[in-house]
Amino acid sequence: EKAADGAVTMAAAAVPYYPVAPGVRLNVRSGPGTSYPIIKVLSEGIRVAIYCQTPGTLVTGPYGTTNIWDSIASGEYVSDAYVRTGSDGYVRPRCSS
Repeated sequence: EKAADGAVTMAAAAVPYYPVAPGVRLNVRSGPGTSYPIIKVLSEGIRVAIYCQTPGTLVTGPYGTTNIWDSIASGEYVSDAYVRTGSDGYVRPRCSS
């Protein structure tokens, strides 16, 4: 799967991408919890880069119930319950607070 405009930097290449649950338009929030405002909505069938993971609000989704939130960009978080990481636990480093 090519990156947009074919540009891949070494830093970006090291960050793994994971698929969002099928048929889901995933809310992206400004922090790791459902109390944070929604800043955008991802389209269906997208893959997200997970830079780090952090505990937050407990959410139930297609991949179970979890309090893990995935940082997909600076100041952008999605619940790990909607991302297929292949694990119920942490697969990426903890975000520094």
